[in-house]
Amino acid sequence: MSQRSAIKAAYWRGFRHGLPFLLVIAPFGLLFGVAATKAGMDLAQVMGFSGLVIAGAAQFTALQLMGDHAPVVLILAASLAVNLRMAMYSAALSPHLGRASVWQKALVAYFLLDQSYALAANEYETRPQMTRAEKLLYFAGACTPVCPLWFVATLAGALAGAAIPPEFALDFAVPITFLAMIGPALRSLAHVAAAVVSVVGALALSFLPSGVGLMIAALVAMVTGAQVELWVNRRKGALL
Repeated sequence: MSQRSAIKAAYWRGFRHGLPFLLVIAPFGLLFGVAATKAGMDLAQVMGFSGLVIAGAAQFTALQLMGDHAPVVLILAASLAVNLRMAMYSAALSPHLGRASVWQKALVAYFLLDQSYALAANEYETRPQMTRAEKLLYFAGACTPVCPLWFVATLAGALAGAAIPPEFALDFAVPITFLAMIGPALRSLAHVAAAVVSVVGALALSFLPSGVGLMIAALVAMVTGAQVELWVNRRKGALL
């Protein structure tokens, strides 16, 4: 296969892998559009919010605090705390995309979502022979069905507003999205250990404000996963 054909195939493979997330992105975006409208935002503010941030969890956090008339500093701090996971995502993708051009890295950073990261990280690990161009095009393909729908669904939710009945339970999209991303990643004891610790830690620290407990749980989970990985590697070495 020629390099051009391989790049094209990588893009469409990413596109196909991103399609299942449409089932959860649509209600997630609708829910944000409805919630933002009910919070008093006009259409331009809702769409500007989604267009500038593209981070559902952080947007909902900010929206809730804005509804509580929290200080701007607290709103920004809480949103950044929730979005700190993007720093972890960036660190994980850096070995694969770190040598890309500045404008390419800027686009990757802008479109870095939970979904695009999960797909890209799994693909890069499964296919280590991919070139940097293939990795970039795979990432672009994974974003193509997801990101435009986020904007369209947000717009639909903002326009529909209270017309969407609560019986639709659109908020189911949030946990379903993360379950769909986490499931395929649990391929080793280290992954499972990190997942268990993160769940237990997040629940135990849920009383902390503004997502602080979630970030502490994430850091502890990363340390746990790394230690379990080291333990497994040492055990394998001892058996050889």
